[in-house]
Amino acid sequence: MVEMLTKLAPAKINLFLRVLGKRTDGYHDIVSLMQQITLYDELTFLSRPKGIVLQCPNSNLPLSADNLIFRAADAVFSYTGCSSGVEIILTKNIPVAAGLGGGSSDAAATLLALNEMCRFGLRKRELMNIGSKLGADVPFFLFGSSAFASGIGEKLKAWKNPLKLNIVLINPSFPLSTKLVYESLNLRLTKKRINYSIPRFSELGDIIREMHNDLETASLSMHPELTEIKQLLLRHGALSAMMSGSGPTVFGIFTDENSAKKAAGDLNKTSPQARVYFAQSL
Repeated sequence: MVEMLTKLAPAKINLFLRVLGKRTDGYHDIVSLMQQITLYDELTFLSRPKGIVLQCPNSNLPLSADNLIFRAADAVFSYTGCSSGVEIILTKNIPVAAGLGGGSSDAAATLLALNEMCRFGLRKRELMNIGSKLGADVPFFLFGSSAFASGIGEKLKAWKNPLKLNIVLINPSFPLSTKLVYESLNLRLTKKRINYSIPRFSELGDIIREMHNDLETASLSMHPELTEIKQLLLRHGALSAMMSGSGPTVFGIFTDENSAKKAAGDLNKTSPQARVYFAQSL
């Protein structure tokens, strides 16, 4: 067994997100283009004889089965029948309940790390199956850096030639519950198969044209200040701005790295109450 391992867990943004309808099982059918970005949590894994110990310094996150990291470690140990243990130290940089998939990414990093540390030899498909029981976004973080997602997010198809994106993210200092946002949507139950034609993306203008998030209306009605954050990004040069996932983080896409970094620097000075990040697509 490897004694110690460190993994970076990237955040994601949704470049478009369509909610097609509510299913009879309570979940929602979606179509989305998901993209990992260079904003990371860092996880350090230390082997121990037994048990799972989780530490999240400078954070109020739960340290037991209420935490996806803990559940991911427990799931992979149960799946393999392994009696070894692990201590996991999380350095949290991705905001919590922010629409950036931080918890799901941490869970995926845990599955990958333990598979490597304990030399389980599990294939990607096996890890994705374990991940799918933890959360709808977990398989994406095991799949690759970008993907078209459908179903409840578990059906993934690679984006063949992803574009390099320069992004500025603004996270207001409040969380937003995904469950609450979806419950606020006024959708009919869908019983028949829905066909949705995925747009083609070959240049930046294609992404700007297709940027849309069906969850924005619900989130903006709960927090009207998110509209001002979108306008702020546009005023600082973003080609387009949109909420990621169920929010509340809003991101803008810029023409180049320099203009994005300048905007992030300016916004950091003028928005002390929010967290501002420059990132690029992975």
